[in-house]
Amino acid sequence: MSSATTREFKHVSYLWDEAKAASLAGDEVGLLIYRSNLLGADLRLTNYGGGNTSCKVNAKDPLTGKETEVMWIKGSGGDIGTLKKSGLAALYVDRLRSLTNVYRGIEYEDEMVELFNHCIFDLNSKAPSIDTPLHGFLPFKHIDHLHPDAAIAIAAAKDGKRITQELFKGTIGWVGWQRPGFDLGLQLRQCLEENPGIKGIMLGSHGLFTWGDTAYESYINTLEVIEQCAAYLEENIKNKPVFGGAKIQSLAQEERLQKAAQLAPVLRGFCSSNIKMIGHFTDDNRVLEYINSNDLERLAPMGTSCPDHFLRTKISPLVLNLTPDESLEDVAAVKEKLKPLFEAYRKMYSEYYETCKHPNSPAVRDANPVVILYPGVGMFTFAKDKQTARVAAEFYINAINVMKGAEAISEYTSLPRQEAFNIEYWLLEEAKLQRMPKPKALSGRIALVTGSAGGIGKAIAKKFADEGAVVMINDNDAARLENAKADFAAHYNKDTFAASVLDVTDKNTIAQTFKATALAFGGVDIVVNCAGLSISKPIEEHTEKDWDLLYDVLVKGQFLITQEGVNVMRKQDMGGDVINIVSKNALVSGPNNAGYGSAKAAQLHLSRLNAAELGKDHIRVNVVNPDAVISDSKIWAGAWAQGRAKAYGITVEELPAFYAKRTLLNEIILPEDIANACFAFTGGLLSKSTGNVLNVDGGVAIAFVR
Repeated sequence: MSSATTREFKHVSYLWDEAKAASLAGDEVGLLIYRSNLLGADLRLTNYGGGNTSCKVNAKDPLTGKETEVMWIKGSGGDIGTLKKSGLAALYVDRLRSLTNVYRGIEYEDEMVELFNHCIFDLNSKAPSIDTPLHGFLPFKHIDHLHPDAAIAIAAAKDGKRITQELFKGTIGWVGWQRPGFDLGLQLRQCLEENPGIKGIMLGSHGLFTWGDTAYESYINTLEVIEQCAAYLEENIKNKPVFGGAKIQSLAQEERLQKAAQLAPVLRGFCSSNIKMIGHFTDDNRVLEYINSNDLERLAPMGTSCPDHFLRTKISPLVLNLTPDESLEDVAAVKEKLKPLFEAYRKMYSEYYETCKHPNSPAVRDANPVVILYPGVGMFTFAKDKQTARVAAEFYINAINVMKGAEAISEYTSLPRQEAFNIEYWLLEEAKLQRMPKPKALSGRIALVTGSAGGIGKAIAKKFADEGAVVMINDNDAARLENAKADFAAHYNKDTFAASVLDVTDKNTIAQTFKATALAFGGVDIVVNCAGLSISKPIEEHTEKDWDLLYDVLVKGQFLITQEGVNVMRKQDMGGDVINIVSKNALVSGPNNAGYGSAKAAQLHLSRLNAAELGKDHIRVNVVNPDAVISDSKIWAGAWAQGRAKAYGITVEELPAFYAKRTLLNEIILPEDIANACFAFTGGLLSKSTGNVLNVDGGVAIAFVR
């Protein structure tokens, strides 16, 4: 075996650790998983969720006790970068190959997928993928099927077959484009039979197959082939202007981000005509090089080549008719300019469906674009959740890389429309979509909860995340926010939340936080005004500074956050929710509470006023009134608790029990109780309610609204 120190690559990463591999000696399945994870860790080798890997081993048949050959392969829908044994399918090789006896031809190949289940060896197997026969009909012990940009650039080039033969001098075979399935597996076998001794096969417009007798040999072979493809592209790219050269120049980065944040909610509104979408934005240099080029107008309508790219980015992107320096301040004018573009795209997509559909095709899907290109600024992607939107952007960058390479060595070719449709509306893909979990109540919703680094705010943000929303967590205390980020990272994936320092009394940080929310997710649907503080003093001890601070944070802060949130919601034109966390003190006259209680009363009435004004925009404004939520509260950690205890003639330690005993239900109120109330307003059952007050205080009779 070669030593790691002798393996040097320029265009791919050599990650093999001989000590780690040695610890897996004799465990071929463990080595398969190890190799897969290494390959998936380098996005230059394959895209997220793309490609698959396999190994064939001898195992004892539990039915006969005899040795039999078993193939372990990545199961349907997995990702090799994060692959575990639970994500593998294991099949009897002889049974899989015997399916040729019942194969009725390419028109019937979808029926073969169900027959894969009759070949299962390991009863804990993941569902076998459509690529299973592609691995099964090749004799090699270890096989890698990847979607490297460098290889697909050659595979998608007009002269791809000739270039492959010349570049690899006959050591890499070629199989022209065909949808993955049983017949393609037979074609791979035939290619090997006609070209004995080859070390891999290029699939036209699709990807690459490579192999070896051991996990390491397969890994090295894969890297070497992709390295050779990448070096060839690099040499050719030097010799001609990329994408025909630049047509326009990008704005400076800060200007790009500002434009993107301004426009994202408008685009999200257009893209959400069917279901609410979550957005993603990138101004990656590879994107800018492409969208600023002379060839954009020619290449963009062609769409992508690799099926994995296409499935996640749709038939083609939408290119905006806005100039980089165009003013976006007049939202109505911008919408008027963009509206015909979206109408034309939906019409194009509907015509594509009607032209290409089969009698048994699934119903037409959302006709809105996934990828939107703004020359000089960047790329937006919209999908049902943040991860899908982000991955769509990654895939379109893969497609850009492919176009760049193919244009440098020949001429880029995309999938024919009918072939693209056959992939997108494949009944097997539809079945996979139908197996996916149903959306949660807040899927597709974007929430900004002020003061969400602790206490009630954090509980609300977590509840929303649990119910499918993406959340912007924030706080005016940077250290506390860092702790909250670590907490969220431990419980949620990176696509569920973003974070920003926010002081509700500072318009600059408010603007920055809403900008960050638009860039991260595309806009906002739910704004919860939860940030607060409490000061409890007798009137003679209450200072003007105390008074101003209470009103600045509680009343002015609620006003400023709501104002900015409504601005974004109106751009989207999808309605929305504003929830104000007020207090029982808005309704009850308590001792030593003039500043706090009156500010809370102002918050409550401001909520009523906003509800009356914003109904025409279908923006609902509701109030949750907590009382005595002590757990994890920054307010109760300070002088407020001492002040309230003093007012009631008890100790701080006695406060929770004191507050519980004065309620009708004799209950201690927790942050989670307030979070549940917020979900009640936003979860869909109260979508026709606005201007309401929901008391969550255990029952305080003197705080009854009516």
